[in-house]
Amino acid sequence: MLSLNDHLTFAVHGGGDSGGGVAGGVENFLSFLEVLVRQSPSESLDSVLPGIVALQNIHPLLVHFPIALLTLFFALDLIGSLAKRPEWRQIAGAFLYLGTLFAACTVAAGLAAAETVAHGGDVHEIMEHHEHLGISVLSLAAALSAWRLLSKGRIVGPANTLYLLASGILSGLLAFTADLGGLMVYKHGVSVQIADQFNQAAAQAHEHEGLAEQSLPAEPDNAGSEAVKQEEGVQEGAAHGAAGHHHDHHHAH
Repeated sequence: MLSLNDHLTFAVHGGGDSGGGVAGGVENFLSFLEVLVRQSPSESLDSVLPGIVALQNIHPLLVHFPIALLTLFFALDLIGSLAKRPEWRQIAGAFLYLGTLFAACTVAAGLAAAETVAHGGDVHEIMEHHEHLGISVLSLAAALSAWRLLSKGRIVGPANTLYLLASGILSGLLAFTADLGGLMVYKHGVSVQIADQFNQAAAQAHEHEGLAEQSLPAEPDNAGSEAVKQEEGVQEGAAHGAAGHHHDHHHAH
């Protein structure tokens, strides 16, 4: 497979060879375009955007937009409110609306991904918390957007204090949501191709554990068990008593 990286090289980490300088870079880029036009659309996409092609779902592609947009919204709205700059708050409102839209798309993609991505029992619990936090972020962002629209952006006095407090809570929820998403990917390798075989095995084990729990027989009633033990004790005592009586009778004779 031919990729753009095969033709565009840069000096990184102190490397001095940048592929022949600007002229070499232009030549490599033109060579890449020449090969690109000969490929099919799918091959071209794989060459230009191999990372996107490798994605199992589009959730990782979308998730960065609400994080950036909603964080910028809170920062600009807070600074604009403290500095009494209404134009900054107008820009913050635009970031809020866009962030809410992308949050809706991200949550929808995440819920779809949760049904298809292989994961084990430990990851399932993290994923559940991640989903709940994501839905909370979307709900609060939608509420703040509706509030802003209905008030036509004129939020002042105590209402503004409450609004900024809710916006701060939104940023906190966003941080916790992103943290759990990173935990699933960077520690457990969820949706990472190189770790997919391990995750498939963990998913099968998780399913088998659930089936085993459903097939376990019901535990016996404690009261019934105690009654059985007491009855066995009485029978054992009676047997010992009979044996002792027979032994004494034998000695008497």
